[in-house]
Amino acid sequence: MDKKKIKKPLFGRIRNYFLTGAVVLIPLAFTLYLTLFVIKISTKLLPKEINPNHYLPFDIPGIEILISLFIITFIGWLSLSFLGKKIIDLLNSLLKKIPILRTIYSALGQMTESFTQNDKKKKSVVIFEYPRKGIWAVGFATKDNKGEISKKLKEDLVNVFVPTTPNPTSGFLLMIPKKDLIYLDISFEQASKFIVSAGTSDPS
Repeated sequence: MDKKKIKKPLFGRIRNYFLTGAVVLIPLAFTLYLTLFVIKISTKLLPKEINPNHYLPFDIPGIEILISLFIITFIGWLSLSFLGKKIIDLLNSLLKKIPILRTIYSALGQMTESFTQNDKKKKSVVIFEYPRKGIWAVGFATKDNKGEISKKLKEDLVNVFVPTTPNPTSGFLLMIPKKDLIYLDISFEQASKFIVSAGTSDPS
């Protein structure tokens, strides 16, 4: 009897230690995994001619990310200038003339503009009942559906992107009647954090 009483608290403590360790390590491991993944991708994207690691006798971890961020920021600054706008417009017109690329380029451009818009008055984070009544999902209202689908169904539909957890860059598209959507007073960043954390963070 005494041994059983001693074993139970000991097992409980070990279980608590294990769960606490898991809670501490899982976010760290996931962050490390994402960091290594980004470094690996940026290494492949960055040409070796402008990669310092290609010339140095030792590698500097993460230098590719810093250079990539600098290049992206510089292109953003350049695109706001008069000359940059002319170059961007020329590239846009060229890409939109190529049959297959113009479809992909236009779709990605519209999606990027939708998620990076600075109009704070326009709400985009929505909740709705899915996949059945009584169960709720979070999504991003990208655009009012005013095309052929809405005309055929004779419904006031909204295109909603439903991201997956913990990777919000993947997901699926739903076309939902506007009357079935509830718009939330939270930002895109708050909703993304809520999704990435699997609901452990408070989106308010």
